[in-house]
Amino acid sequence: MKIQSIRGMNDLLPQQSALWQYLERAVADMLDRYGYREIRFPILEQTELFKRAVGEVTDIVEKEMYCFDDRNGDSLSLRPEGTAGCVRACSENGLLHNQSQRLWYSGPMFRYERPQKGRLRQFHQIGVEAFGLNGPDIDAELLLMTARLWQQLHIDHAVTLQINSLGTAADRATYRAALVEFLEARYEQLDKDSQQRLTSNPMRILDSKDAQTQALLNDAPSLSDFIDQPSRDHFAQLCAVLDAAGVSYEINPRLVRGLDYYSKTVFEWVTTSLGAQGTVCAGGRYDGLVEQLGGKPCAGVGFAMGVERLVLLLDELGVVPDSIGQPVDLYLLAVGEVEQQALLLAENLRNECPQIRLQTHCGGGSFKSQIKKADKSGATVALILGEDEAASNSIGVKYLRENLDQQTVAQVDLVELLNNTFK
Repeated sequence: MKIQSIRGMNDLLPQQSALWQYLERAVADMLDRYGYREIRFPILEQTELFKRAVGEVTDIVEKEMYCFDDRNGDSLSLRPEGTAGCVRACSENGLLHNQSQRLWYSGPMFRYERPQKGRLRQFHQIGVEAFGLNGPDIDAELLLMTARLWQQLHIDHAVTLQINSLGTAADRATYRAALVEFLEARYEQLDKDSQQRLTSNPMRILDSKDAQTQALLNDAPSLSDFIDQPSRDHFAQLCAVLDAAGVSYEINPRLVRGLDYYSKTVFEWVTTSLGAQGTVCAGGRYDGLVEQLGGKPCAGVGFAMGVERLVLLLDELGVVPDSIGQPVDLYLLAVGEVEQQALLLAENLRNECPQIRLQTHCGGGSFKSQIKKADKSGATVALILGEDEAASNSIGVKYLRENLDQQTVAQVDLVELLNNTFK
Protein backbone atom coordinates (compact mmCIF):
# COMPACT_ATOMS: atom_id res chain seq x y z
CA MET A 1 0.00 0.00 0.00
CA LYS A 2 1.39 3.39 -0.99
CA ILE A 3 2.05 5.93 1.74
CA GLN A 4 0.20 9.13 0.90
CA SER A 5 0.23 12.64 2.28
CA ILE A 6 -1.87 13.42 5.35
CA ARG A 7 -5.32 14.76 4.49
CA GLY A 8 -5.27 18.54 4.42
CA MET A 9 -1.47 18.73 4.23
CA ASN A 10 -0.69 19.27 0.59
CA ASP A 11 2.45 19.13 -1.53
CA LEU A 12 3.58 22.25 -3.35
CA LEU A 13 4.78 21.17 -6.79
CA PRO A 14 7.38 23.00 -8.92
CA GLN A 15 4.80 24.40 -11.33
CA GLN A 16 3.00 25.98 -8.36
CA SER A 17 5.99 27.19 -6.38
CA ALA A 18 6.87 29.93 -8.88
CA LEU A 19 3.64 31.79 -8.05
CA TRP A 20 4.28 31.36 -4.31
CA GLN A 21 7.78 32.77 -4.75
CA TYR A 22 6.39 35.73 -6.70
CA LEU A 23 3.94 36.54 -3.91
CA GLU A 24 6.47 35.99 -1.11
CA ARG A 25 9.05 38.21 -2.82
CA ALA A 26 6.49 40.97 -3.32
CA VAL A 27 5.48 40.89 0.34
CA ALA A 28 9.06 40.68 1.64
CA ASP A 29 10.08 43.61 -0.58
CA MET A 30 7.15 45.71 0.64
CA LEU A 31 7.93 44.96 4.30
CA ASP A 32 11.58 45.80 3.76
CA ARG A 33 10.59 49.15 2.25
CA TYR A 34 8.59 49.95 5.39
CA GLY A 35 11.42 49.01 7.75
CA TYR A 36 10.12 45.66 9.03
CA ARG A 37 12.69 42.96 9.88
CA GLU A 38 12.25 39.20 9.65
CA ILE A 39 12.09 36.98 12.74
CA ARG A 40 11.98 33.17 12.75
CA PHE A 41 10.73 30.99 15.60
CA PRO A 42 9.81 27.29 16.02
CA ILE A 43 6.66 25.67 14.69
CA LEU A 44 6.46 23.67 17.95
CA GLU A 45 5.70 25.40 21.26
CA GLN A 46 4.40 24.53 24.71
CA THR A 47 0.64 24.03 24.55
CA GLU A 48 0.19 26.44 27.46
CA LEU A 49 1.44 29.31 25.29
CA PHE A 50 -1.58 29.06 22.99
CA LYS A 51 -4.05 28.38 25.80
CA ARG A 52 -3.00 31.59 27.52
CA ALA A 53 -2.76 33.66 24.35
CA VAL A 54 -5.57 32.46 22.12
CA GLY A 55 -7.98 31.49 24.91
CA GLU A 56 -8.93 28.07 26.26
CA VAL A 57 -12.56 28.32 25.14
CA THR A 58 -11.83 29.23 21.52
CA ASP A 59 -12.42 26.75 18.70
CA ILE A 60 -8.69 26.73 17.99
CA VAL A 61 -7.69 25.44 21.43
CA GLU A 62 -10.74 23.26 22.05
CA LYS A 63 -10.97 21.55 18.65
CA GLU A 64 -8.24 22.46 16.17
CA MET A 65 -4.75 22.28 17.70
CA TYR A 66 -2.35 19.42 17.01
CA CYS A 67 -1.16 18.54 20.54
CA PHE A 68 0.89 15.67 21.95
CA ASP A 69 2.92 14.78 25.03
CA ASP A 70 6.65 14.35 24.44
CA ARG A 71 8.84 11.76 26.18
CA ASN A 72 9.12 13.96 29.26
CA GLY A 73 5.35 14.25 29.51
CA ASP A 74 5.31 17.91 28.42
CA SER A 75 2.34 18.97 26.31
CA LEU A 76 3.51 20.46 22.99
CA SER A 77 1.53 21.86 20.07
CA LEU A 78 2.15 22.72 16.45
CA ARG A 79 1.55 26.45 16.15
CA PRO A 80 -2.01 27.30 15.01
CA GLU A 81 -1.09 30.97 14.50
CA GLY A 82 2.03 33.13 14.72
CA THR A 83 1.40 36.02 17.10
CA ALA A 84 1.77 34.04 20.34
CA GLY A 85 5.07 32.49 19.25
CA CYS A 86 6.38 35.85 18.08
CA VAL A 87 5.52 37.45 21.43
CA ARG A 88 7.18 34.57 23.28
CA ALA A 89 10.34 34.83 21.15
CA CYS A 90 10.59 38.60 21.54
CA SER A 91 9.96 38.55 25.29
CA GLU A 92 12.36 35.67 25.90
CA ASN A 93 15.14 37.36 23.94
CA GLY A 94 14.75 40.84 25.41
CA LEU A 95 13.40 42.60 22.33
CA LEU A 96 10.48 44.35 24.00
CA HIS A 97 11.90 46.19 27.03
CA ASN A 98 11.86 49.98 26.50
CA GLN A 99 12.00 49.65 22.72
CA SER A 100 9.77 49.31 19.70
CA GLN A 101 9.95 46.57 17.09
CA ARG A 102 8.57 46.14 13.58
CA LEU A 103 8.82 42.45 12.66
CA TRP A 104 7.54 39.91 10.16
CA TYR A 105 7.65 36.13 9.73
CA SER A 106 6.34 33.45 7.38
CA GLY A 107 5.78 29.74 7.43
CA PRO A 108 3.36 26.89 8.07
CA MET A 109 0.59 26.88 10.67
CA PHE A 110 -1.51 23.89 11.69
CA ARG A 111 -5.21 23.48 12.56
CA TYR A 112 -7.33 20.36 12.50
CA GLU A 113 -10.45 21.31 10.59
CA ARG A 114 -12.29 20.03 7.55
CA PRO A 115 -10.09 20.68 4.50
CA GLN A 116 -11.65 22.73 1.72
CA LYS A 117 -10.63 25.23 -0.92
CA GLY A 118 -8.47 27.89 0.71
CA ARG A 119 -8.51 26.15 4.10
CA LEU A 120 -6.02 23.35 4.82
CA ARG A 121 -4.77 21.63 7.95
CA GLN A 122 -1.24 22.77 7.16
CA PHE A 123 -1.54 26.26 5.79
CA HIS A 124 0.91 29.11 5.37
CA GLN A 125 0.83 32.66 6.65
CA ILE A 126 2.93 35.78 6.41
CA GLY A 127 2.58 37.65 9.69
CA VAL A 128 3.50 41.19 10.69
CA GLU A 129 3.80 42.42 14.30
CA ALA A 130 4.66 45.84 15.74
CA PHE A 131 5.46 46.26 19.44
CA GLY A 132 5.85 49.21 21.79
CA LEU A 133 3.70 51.63 19.77
CA ASN A 134 0.44 52.75 21.38
CA GLY A 135 -1.08 55.20 18.92
CA PRO A 136 -3.43 54.75 15.98
CA ASP A 137 -0.64 55.82 13.62
CA ILE A 138 0.91 52.31 13.62
CA ASP A 139 -2.53 50.76 13.04
CA ALA A 140 -2.89 53.08 10.06
CA GLU A 141 0.57 52.23 8.75
CA LEU A 142 -0.26 48.53 8.65
CA LEU A 143 -3.42 49.21 6.68
CA LEU A 144 -1.74 51.66 4.31
CA MET A 145 1.03 49.12 3.71
CA THR A 146 -1.38 46.31 2.88
CA ALA A 147 -3.39 48.63 0.62
CA ARG A 148 -0.18 49.44 -1.26
CA LEU A 149 0.63 45.73 -1.53
CA TRP A 150 -2.77 44.96 -3.06
CA GLN A 151 -2.17 47.72 -5.62
CA GLN A 152 1.23 46.29 -6.49
CA LEU A 153 -0.28 42.82 -6.93
CA HIS A 154 -3.19 44.29 -8.99
CA ILE A 155 -5.85 42.83 -6.70
CA ASP A 156 -6.93 46.06 -4.97
CA HIS A 157 -10.19 46.09 -6.95
CA ALA A 158 -11.14 42.69 -5.51
CA VAL A 159 -10.56 43.22 -1.77
CA THR A 160 -12.49 45.29 0.76
CA LEU A 161 -11.26 46.55 4.12
CA GLN A 162 -13.56 45.99 7.10
CA ILE A 163 -12.66 47.57 10.45
CA ASN A 164 -14.10 47.77 13.95
CA SER A 165 -13.10 48.68 17.50
CA LEU A 166 -13.44 46.20 20.35
CA GLY A 167 -12.55 48.69 23.07
CA THR A 168 -10.79 47.45 26.19
CA ALA A 169 -11.12 44.13 27.99
CA ALA A 170 -13.32 45.85 30.58
CA ASP A 171 -15.55 47.23 27.82
CA ARG A 172 -15.96 43.79 26.30
CA ALA A 173 -16.76 42.20 29.67
CA THR A 174 -19.62 44.66 30.19
CA TYR A 175 -20.86 44.17 26.65
CA ARG A 176 -20.55 40.39 26.94
CA ALA A 177 -22.91 40.37 29.93
CA ALA A 178 -25.49 42.46 28.05
CA LEU A 179 -25.21 40.28 24.94
CA VAL A 180 -25.62 37.05 26.93
CA GLU A 181 -28.69 38.42 28.67
CA PHE A 182 -30.23 39.34 25.31
CA LEU A 183 -29.44 35.98 23.67
CA GLU A 184 -30.44 33.79 26.62
CA ALA A 185 -33.94 35.18 26.31
CA ARG A 186 -33.93 34.01 22.65
CA TYR A 187 -31.98 30.79 23.09
CA GLU A 188 -34.33 28.61 21.04
CA GLN A 189 -33.97 30.91 18.03
CA LEU A 190 -30.18 30.48 17.87
CA ASP A 191 -28.46 27.98 15.60
CA LYS A 192 -26.79 25.00 17.27
CA ASP A 193 -23.23 26.39 17.12
CA SER A 194 -24.35 29.70 18.61
CA GLN A 195 -26.16 27.88 21.43
CA GLN A 196 -22.88 26.18 22.33
CA ARG A 197 -20.94 29.44 22.11
CA LEU A 198 -23.37 31.24 24.38
CA THR A 199 -21.66 29.79 27.45
CA SER A 200 -18.10 29.55 26.10
CA ASN A 201 -17.46 32.49 23.75
CA PRO A 202 -20.64 34.51 23.16
CA MET A 203 -19.02 37.30 21.14
CA ARG A 204 -18.20 34.80 18.39
CA ILE A 205 -21.95 34.56 17.81
CA LEU A 206 -21.70 38.00 16.20
CA ASP A 207 -19.97 36.52 13.14
CA SER A 208 -22.28 33.49 12.86
CA LYS A 209 -22.97 32.48 9.27
CA ASP A 210 -26.53 31.41 10.12
CA ALA A 211 -29.06 33.76 8.50
CA GLN A 212 -31.65 33.43 11.28
CA THR A 213 -29.07 34.19 13.96
CA GLN A 214 -27.83 37.20 12.03
CA ALA A 215 -31.39 38.51 11.72
CA LEU A 216 -31.84 38.06 15.47
CA LEU A 217 -28.69 40.07 16.14
CA ASN A 218 -30.17 43.13 14.43
CA ASP A 219 -31.92 43.91 17.72
CA ALA A 220 -29.02 42.91 19.98
CA PRO A 221 -26.97 45.41 22.01
CA SER A 222 -24.20 47.06 19.97
CA LEU A 223 -20.61 46.81 21.10
CA SER A 224 -19.99 50.40 20.01
CA ASP A 225 -22.33 51.61 22.80
CA PHE A 226 -20.06 50.05 25.43
CA ILE A 227 -16.65 51.33 24.26
CA ASP A 228 -14.83 53.92 26.39
CA GLN A 229 -13.87 57.36 25.08
CA PRO A 230 -10.10 56.72 24.62
CA SER A 231 -10.93 53.72 22.41
CA ARG A 232 -13.42 55.84 20.44
CA ASP A 233 -10.79 58.54 19.94
CA HIS A 234 -8.21 55.96 18.84
CA PHE A 235 -10.62 54.54 16.25
CA ALA A 236 -11.66 58.00 15.02
CA GLN A 237 -8.03 58.99 14.45
CA LEU A 238 -7.40 55.76 12.54
CA CYS A 239 -10.39 56.42 10.29
CA ALA A 240 -9.21 60.00 9.73
CA VAL A 241 -5.84 58.78 8.40
CA LEU A 242 -7.50 56.25 6.10
CA ASP A 243 -9.84 58.95 4.80
CA ALA A 244 -6.96 61.35 4.17
CA ALA A 245 -4.98 58.64 2.35
CA GLY A 246 -7.95 57.67 0.18
CA VAL A 247 -8.16 54.09 1.52
CA SER A 248 -11.76 52.89 1.36
CA TYR A 249 -13.16 50.87 4.26
CA GLU A 250 -16.37 49.60 5.81
CA ILE A 251 -17.08 49.77 9.55
CA ASN A 252 -18.40 46.32 10.50
CA PRO A 253 -19.80 46.40 14.06
CA ARG A 254 -19.97 42.59 14.13
CA LEU A 255 -16.32 42.07 13.31
CA VAL A 256 -14.83 40.60 16.48
CA ARG A 257 -12.10 38.14 15.33
CA GLY A 258 -11.84 34.68 16.83
CA LEU A 259 -8.95 35.13 19.27
CA ASP A 260 -9.24 36.37 22.82
CA TYR A 261 -6.23 38.68 22.80
CA TYR A 262 -7.57 41.44 20.52
CA SER A 263 -8.48 44.92 21.81
CA LYS A 264 -9.35 48.25 20.18
CA THR A 265 -8.68 48.04 16.40
CA VAL A 266 -9.55 44.86 14.50
CA PHE A 267 -9.67 44.54 10.72
CA GLU A 268 -10.07 42.12 7.83
CA TRP A 269 -9.37 42.39 4.12
CA VAL A 270 -12.07 40.30 2.43
CA THR A 271 -12.93 39.26 -1.11
CA THR A 272 -16.01 37.86 -2.82
CA SER A 273 -13.91 36.09 -5.46
CA LEU A 274 -13.10 32.96 -3.43
CA GLY A 275 -16.50 31.80 -2.24
CA ALA A 276 -16.96 31.17 1.48
CA GLN A 277 -13.26 31.58 2.33
CA GLY A 278 -13.27 35.32 1.77
CA THR A 279 -10.74 36.64 4.33
CA VAL A 280 -7.23 37.04 2.86
CA CYS A 281 -5.66 39.19 5.60
CA ALA A 282 -6.76 39.96 9.15
CA GLY A 283 -5.46 41.33 12.42
CA GLY A 284 -5.69 44.05 15.02
CA ARG A 285 -4.34 45.35 18.34
CA TYR A 286 -3.44 43.12 21.29
CA ASP A 287 -2.11 45.56 23.89
CA GLY A 288 -2.49 43.15 26.82
CA LEU A 289 -1.01 40.02 25.29
CA VAL A 290 2.66 40.51 26.24
CA GLU A 291 1.75 40.96 29.90
CA GLN A 292 -0.70 38.05 29.66
CA LEU A 293 2.21 35.82 28.60
CA GLY A 294 4.41 36.91 31.50
CA GLY A 295 6.19 39.95 30.07
CA LYS A 296 6.06 43.58 31.07
CA PRO A 297 3.18 45.64 29.59
CA CYS A 298 3.85 46.33 25.91
CA ALA A 299 1.47 47.46 23.18
CA GLY A 300 1.14 45.26 20.13
CA VAL A 301 -0.61 45.25 16.78
CA GLY A 302 -0.29 43.01 13.76
CA PHE A 303 -1.89 40.94 11.04
CA ALA A 304 -1.53 37.69 9.14
CA MET A 305 -2.23 37.03 5.48
CA GLY A 306 -3.08 33.58 4.13
CA VAL A 307 -0.65 32.60 1.40
CA GLU A 308 -2.86 29.87 -0.08
CA ARG A 309 -5.83 32.22 -0.36
CA LEU A 310 -3.80 35.04 -1.90
CA VAL A 311 -2.31 32.62 -4.44
CA LEU A 312 -5.83 31.44 -5.30
CA LEU A 313 -6.96 35.05 -5.66
CA LEU A 314 -4.06 36.00 -7.93
CA ASP A 315 -4.82 33.02 -10.12
CA GLU A 316 -8.59 33.61 -10.08
CA LEU A 317 -8.18 37.24 -11.17
CA GLY A 318 -5.63 36.40 -13.87
CA VAL A 319 -3.16 39.04 -12.69
CA VAL A 320 -0.05 36.86 -12.58
CA PRO A 321 2.72 38.21 -14.85
CA ASP A 322 3.41 36.02 -17.90
CA SER A 323 7.04 35.56 -16.86
CA ILE A 324 6.04 33.79 -13.64
CA GLY A 325 6.52 30.06 -13.99
CA GLN A 326 9.05 30.31 -16.79
CA PRO A 327 12.05 28.62 -15.15
CA VAL A 328 14.81 29.49 -17.64
CA ASP A 329 15.71 31.94 -20.40
CA LEU A 330 18.35 29.85 -22.17
CA TYR A 331 18.76 26.13 -22.79
CA LEU A 332 22.23 24.97 -23.83
CA LEU A 333 22.30 21.83 -25.96
CA ALA A 334 25.41 19.61 -25.89
CA VAL A 335 25.31 17.46 -29.05
CA GLY A 336 28.10 14.90 -29.38
CA GLU A 337 31.21 14.56 -27.21
CA VAL A 338 31.12 18.14 -25.98
CA GLU A 339 29.70 17.82 -22.46
CA GLN A 340 32.77 19.30 -20.77
CA GLN A 341 32.94 22.27 -23.15
CA ALA A 342 29.22 22.88 -22.66
CA LEU A 343 29.49 22.95 -18.87
CA LEU A 344 32.46 25.32 -18.96
CA LEU A 345 30.75 27.58 -21.49
CA ALA A 346 27.64 27.68 -19.29
CA GLU A 347 29.68 28.68 -16.24
CA ASN A 348 31.35 31.48 -18.20
CA LEU A 349 27.96 32.77 -19.37
CA ARG A 350 26.68 32.74 -15.78
CA ASN A 351 29.70 34.84 -14.81
CA GLU A 352 29.26 37.35 -17.62
CA CYS A 353 25.43 37.43 -17.76
CA PRO A 354 24.24 36.99 -14.17
CA GLN A 355 20.74 38.23 -15.00
CA ILE A 356 20.08 35.30 -17.35
CA ARG A 357 18.64 31.97 -16.20
CA LEU A 358 20.49 29.22 -18.04
CA GLN A 359 19.93 25.45 -18.02
CA THR A 360 22.51 23.11 -19.51
CA HIS A 361 21.39 19.83 -21.03
CA CYS A 362 22.78 16.79 -19.23
CA GLY A 363 22.37 13.12 -20.03
CA GLY A 364 23.21 13.05 -23.74
CA GLY A 365 20.75 12.24 -26.50
CA SER A 366 20.12 13.23 -30.09
CA PHE A 367 19.70 16.78 -31.31
CA LYS A 368 15.98 16.12 -31.84
CA SER A 369 15.41 14.90 -28.29
CA GLN A 370 17.42 17.78 -26.83
CA ILE A 371 15.60 20.46 -28.79
CA LYS A 372 12.29 19.00 -27.56
CA LYS A 373 13.53 19.37 -23.98
CA ALA A 374 14.69 22.90 -24.72
CA ASP A 375 11.21 23.80 -25.96
CA LYS A 376 9.55 22.11 -22.97
CA SER A 377 11.79 24.04 -20.55
CA GLY A 378 10.07 27.30 -21.48
CA ALA A 379 13.33 28.90 -22.61
CA THR A 380 13.10 31.60 -25.26
CA VAL A 381 16.49 30.81 -26.81
CA ALA A 382 18.35 27.53 -27.36
CA LEU A 383 22.14 27.55 -27.64
CA ILE A 384 23.47 24.68 -29.73
CA LEU A 385 26.99 23.39 -29.10
CA GLY A 386 27.98 20.50 -31.34
CA GLU A 387 31.41 19.07 -32.15
CA ASP A 388 31.82 21.42 -35.15
CA GLU A 389 30.90 24.47 -33.06
CA ALA A 390 33.23 23.40 -30.26
CA ALA A 391 36.08 23.03 -32.74
CA SER A 392 35.49 26.49 -34.25
CA ASN A 393 34.67 28.25 -30.93
CA SER A 394 31.23 29.17 -32.25
CA ILE A 395 27.67 28.51 -31.07
CA GLY A 396 24.28 28.07 -32.71
CA VAL A 397 21.51 30.41 -31.54
CA LYS A 398 17.93 29.22 -32.14
CA TYR A 399 14.95 31.40 -31.16
CA LEU A 400 12.19 29.21 -29.74
CA ARG A 401 9.41 31.78 -29.26
CA GLU A 402 10.03 34.19 -32.15
CA ASN A 403 10.00 33.69 -35.90
CA LEU A 404 13.67 34.56 -36.37
CA ASP A 405 16.32 32.73 -38.35
CA GLN A 406 18.79 30.52 -36.53
CA GLN A 407 22.29 31.97 -36.54
CA THR A 408 25.81 30.95 -35.71
CA VAL A 409 28.00 33.38 -33.78
CA ALA A 410 31.51 33.31 -32.39
CA GLN A 411 31.57 32.43 -28.69
CA VAL A 412 33.47 35.65 -27.96
CA ASP A 413 30.47 37.61 -29.30
CA LEU A 414 27.85 35.58 -27.44
CA VAL A 415 27.88 37.62 -24.23
CA GLU A 416 27.13 40.87 -26.07
CA LEU A 417 24.31 39.18 -28.04
CA LEU A 418 22.72 37.75 -24.91
CA ASN A 419 23.00 40.99 -22.93
CA ASN A 420 21.22 42.79 -25.78
CA THR A 421 18.56 40.07 -26.00
CA PHE A 422 17.90 39.81 -22.23
CA LYS A 423 18.23 43.37 -21.01
